[in-house]
Amino acid sequence: MRVMVLSKATEDSEKGVPPTPEMVEAFQAMDGFIEELVKAGVFVAAAGLKPSAEGKRIVFDGPRRTVIDGPFAEARELVAGFAIWEVKDMDEALAWAKRCPDMPMPGEMEIRPFYEAADLADFVTPEELETPRDGDRGKLGVA
Repeated sequence: MRVMVLSKATEDSEKGVPPTPEMVEAFQAMDGFIEELVKAGVFVAAAGLKPSAEGKRIVFDGPRRTVIDGPFAEARELVAGFAIWEVKDMDEALAWAKRCPDMPMPGEMEIRPFYEAADLADFVTPEELETPRDGDRGKLGVA
């Protein structure tokens, strides 16, 4: 199963605070952890996100689209980074997460499973899932 590991933003990450020596050390520890994930065949992808001040939100209301410029309130509700892991189940994802070194900034992590083709079997045919649409990987973007 694939899971997305979300690192929640903090007030400091939203401010774009320059890294302190302690943060650099935490980033180095994280690099070592990512190497472990890679060697175990768990790591798929990861990236940090710039502060929400550099982002946009699009509100969908029927045919209307409204763009809202960042920054966005409530830093603890925002995502500062993500990783995608391939694990056998949520227990394995939790075991890896518990081994994660301290984050560069104190915060929290959220783990959420992706929808897989089997989850959608009652709603979409296998052919629909496999049929590319306008360059997408599949009708619902499920791998």
